[in-house]
Amino acid sequence: MIMVLHSGVFAVLISSFAWSLLRCSLSYASVEDINCLKSIRASLQDPFNYLNSSWNFNNNTEGFICRFTGVECWHPDENKVLNIRLSDMGLKGEFPQGIINCKSLTGLDLSSNKLYGSIPTNISVLLPYVTTLDLSSNNFSGNIPTSLANCSFLNILKLDHNKLTGQIPAELSLLSRLKEFSVASNLLTGPIPNFSSLSADNFANNPGLCGKPLDPCQATSKGTKTGVIAGAAIGGVTVAAIGVGIGLFFYFRKVSVMRKKDDDPEGNKWAKGLKGAKGIKVSMFEKSVSKMRLSDLLKATNSFSKNNIIGSGRTGTMYKGVLEDGTSLMVKRLQDSQHSDKEFASEMATLGSVKHRNLVPLLGFCMAKKERLLVYKYMANGTLNDNLHLVDDANKAMEWPLRLKIGVGAARGFAWLHHNCNPRIIHRNISSKCILLDADFEPKISDFGLARLMNPIDTHLSTFVNGEFGDLGYVAPEYARTLVATPKGDVYSFGIVLLELVTGERPTHVAKAPDGFKGNLVEWITQLSNDGKLQDAIDTFLVGKGVDNELLQFLKVASNCVLPPPKERPTMFEVYQLLRAIGERYNFSAEDELSMPSDIGDADCIEELIVAREVKENN
Repeated sequence: MIMVLHSGVFAVLISSFAWSLLRCSLSYASVEDINCLKSIRASLQDPFNYLNSSWNFNNNTEGFICRFTGVECWHPDENKVLNIRLSDMGLKGEFPQGIINCKSLTGLDLSSNKLYGSIPTNISVLLPYVTTLDLSSNNFSGNIPTSLANCSFLNILKLDHNKLTGQIPAELSLLSRLKEFSVASNLLTGPIPNFSSLSADNFANNPGLCGKPLDPCQATSKGTKTGVIAGAAIGGVTVAAIGVGIGLFFYFRKVSVMRKKDDDPEGNKWAKGLKGAKGIKVSMFEKSVSKMRLSDLLKATNSFSKNNIIGSGRTGTMYKGVLEDGTSLMVKRLQDSQHSDKEFASEMATLGSVKHRNLVPLLGFCMAKKERLLVYKYMANGTLNDNLHLVDDANKAMEWPLRLKIGVGAARGFAWLHHNCNPRIIHRNISSKCILLDADFEPKISDFGLARLMNPIDTHLSTFVNGEFGDLGYVAPEYARTLVATPKGDVYSFGIVLLELVTGERPTHVAKAPDGFKGNLVEWITQLSNDGKLQDAIDTFLVGKGVDNELLQFLKVASNCVLPPPKERPTMFEVYQLLRAIGERYNFSAEDELSMPSDIGDADCIEELIVAREVKENN
């Protein structure tokens, strides 16, 4: 009896001790985040008492800092800071070095304040996981630090309306995730590095900048350049010598990257490594499709040459292939998946059985060494994104009946995945890039079911940073708090696609917004709605053609999809029914294969439970 009692007491003591150790280890990061915010408050002058009145550290409850003005946490009950947004607060001082203690920070907005001094040269050490950095409309001076190129997760970088000098570091053009970059209204000089898809507005009001998309730099002949360099060598032109030094520095710093490119000019070195596996069969789901081997895919895609790439995203890279009989198909090379061959084949068998008129048909798959290749039916008209946001102005904008047809068809496909597919599927990666268009412009949803094949690199932090659940411009706001994908999160993402259709604007850059507007498409729509001017958001190309009432109804449905509280958003089935009613006179849906879904809650969805379990394990 005594032994049993003692063993029980001993077990309790051990359990208590272990729990104390666990609490200490869990709270360590919280202490660091608290110290981070204390340091920020101490280092900045706060003339309007925004921080002094809200940031009260006389509290020891879990998650108390998450209620501070401008602070967003990974979870409301955990002192781990996700974003800091302190825009337009009149704050004064230099860049707060203490921010290094916010170890999990992914977003920092200090715009429209009175901060001064230089941007720290160790910025990548202070903010290793930053995806959004907005330091615009301040008084920062000095050079743009080259170390920003080491912030490899950056999606948005805004440095406009400051007093920055010198050149734009060429290394910044190597940031593969960078979608928005602005240095307008500074004192910058020299050539603009090779940034793709950026307009002149991003570099305007810098008298010394030249090169695309601004006016070309003053041309100099090869002989003249040689003369200048020769003169510099004997001490004639110091600036040219500095330029050569900078160029050499860039070269040696990125020598490994350049060497890799030289060794792999076609970007298909990985495919050449499959030489010994050419005889592997492609498992086909469609009996009507001829049997194929990996060698057929290699030949059809020119060994997966970069010239055959037709799209790329979080799930992988898509290539166009043409078989010997002239049949076109699409082959997706998946990003790394840690699933075993058996698990992968099982997932593919499930996805191969998922068929619907608004889903891109999965024809087959192939496993070769570590590579995972999916074979799809070819979609002749590419992505909705490419058709809606035209790069070539010579192409005609999409007419309203076609946009409505795409909206209705895509909604039908997503509603089927949510409510009628067995097992039900949350897409998690909805954007205008995942909606493809066939030869008749019928919308077909791609990447469905692939989110479960993509494994986080390390923890839930890297999962978020790397856009595990979709393009950041489409992610529902509640995901940052819960890290759990839900059907209502899909509805939010699809709502942004619907806004793109009716406004013609991009999710994170609103061309029609007034000067000084720094928000995204949803924030712009919300602002117009609050001002009673929602109709002003409609694409002017569509207005005045006898469909204004339809446009406004469509816009209201889209706006309801992006409401902040998930419970206030409609279900995907309701979205489809609403859009179908708007397009009734066009006869888009002569045959409606969707049945009324049962009354289910988000928590009943199989995929959500799986994701919740994965997040819990990662934590």
